[in-house]
Amino acid sequence: MAWYHAVAKWYWKIRKPLTLGVRVIVTDEEKGVLLIRHTYVHGWYLPGGGVERGESFGDAALRELWEECGIRADGLTLCHLFYSEREGKRDHIALYHVDLTPGQELHKNDKEVAEMRFFAWDELPREISPATERRLSQYRKQSFQSDRW
Repeated sequence: MAWYHAVAKWYWKIRKPLTLGVRVIVTDEEKGVLLIRHTYVHGWYLPGGGVERGESFGDAALRELWEECGIRADGLTLCHLFYSEREGKRDHIALYHVDLTPGQELHKNDKEVAEMRFFAWDELPREISPATERRLSQYRKQSFQSDRW
C-alpha cells in the first residue's frame, strides 16, 4: 500500500486535483487524545479521511470514525476548515472534535489502521505527523465555538 501513496503523490503534483477531507480530534477526559497509525504512511495521525461523492463533511467524519475506530458519535463540533497544497493537491480539510462517550470501546475496523491508542496531552508520540501536531496545538490554545453536526 505504501507504493500506492507514493504514486498518488506524484500524480497529485502533476494534476493538482481538488480534494475534500476530514480529521477528528477524539478526546477522553481520562485518557487524552486518540491517534491512529496507518499501514501505508509513517507516523501518528488524527482519525479521518476523504469525503466521498455526495457526502457532507460531517457525514464523512462520522463514517471515518466508525470505519477506522468503531466509534459511533452522537455529534461533532466543527473546529476549523483548512486549505493545504503540501502534497500537491488543493486539499480542503474540515477539523472536528468529539468527546468519547464514557464506556465506549474502540474497535479497529479498517485494514489501513495498524494501531490506535489514546495519548496523554503531555505525552504525545515523537512520531506524530507535523500537521497533526499543529492541529492539536491549535485546538488546545483556542476554544472553538461552533454548531453541532
